[in-house]
Amino acid sequence: MDLTRATWRKSTRSDNGGSACVEVADNLAGVVGVRDSKDRSGPVLTFGPDAWRTFVAEVAHRR
Repeated sequence: MDLTRATWRKSTRSDNGGSACVEVADNLAGVVGVRDSKDRSGPVLTFGPDAWRTFVAEVAHRR
């Protein structure tokens, strides 16, 4: 999957101390990428937009 045009942003829920940082790229059609901000060249999890919305809604519901 080509993520070279991804625009990454840090989650507002990331740890400010730098130990638990997540970045999300949701600017690409048909895919949402998630990566560890401390390992930007490392693996990226990808989700379809519907799956991502479901995940975010479930996390928000459980807070």
